[in-house]
Amino acid sequence: MRRVVFNQKGGVGKSSIACNLAAVSAAEGYRTLLIDLDAQGNSSHYLTGLSGNELPVGIADFFKQVLSSGLTRKGRVDIYETPFDNLHLVTATPELAELQPKLEQKHKINKLRKLLSELSADYDHIYLDTPPALNFYTVSALIAADRVLIPFDCDSFSRQALYGLLEEIDELREDHNEKLQVEGIVVNQFQPRASLPQQMLDELIAEGMPVLPVYLNSSVKMRESHQACMPLIHLDPKHKLSQQFVELHRHLNADS
Repeated sequence: MRRVVFNQKGGVGKSSIACNLAAVSAAEGYRTLLIDLDAQGNSSHYLTGLSGNELPVGIADFFKQVLSSGLTRKGRVDIYETPFDNLHLVTATPELAELQPKLEQKHKINKLRKLLSELSADYDHIYLDTPPALNFYTVSALIAADRVLIPFDCDSFSRQALYGLLEEIDELREDHNEKLQVEGIVVNQFQPRASLPQQMLDELIAEGMPVLPVYLNSSVKMRESHQACMPLIHLDPKHKLSQQFVELHRHLNADS
């Protein structure tokens, strides 16, 4: 299973969702890999506690191989073992931003899919965290993935952007990856006592939007998790938000 977490709008919790679902996957015994494709490296820092020059080069080195040699059939990528059992990481660094125009110019959009085909033999679940833009790395991830999750923060601007985003995914599916499925919209930073978010979600569900039934509450515990560089399932497994991630993971993988 290859699952990409994507939304063009920033601040919707994309990296938090990718990392915490991957952490739950690993904690439940699945051999799990997270690939960070965002030059900001938020997922890389979250799962390692490292930043800047401390981080191994990760996915940037893979793409440099693509540019320098055309890449042999079995591409090499450095995989980092996180402190958490069963959870491995391919890190992102700022160098990705410099590589992007060169990769676009050379039309290397399918190389990530080939890499994931090889890595899938070693992992039960692969998660991809993407930049908040429909750029080379995001399109590469969508071409390489089986499923896409769309974080949504119950904001009116997010709602308007959602329609266009789904259209773009449909177009990409038709042109590049007919097997790609929109697995659902992940409601994040939900405030259960506020009436407006629930009203908005009711309207989206009435429109036939694929809103997933497990909502992730807004909580300061997530900020504490970021600060500690420790996914919620390890920081505080009994916390309500931790259990919501567990429930969401089990819902998504019920048929696996």
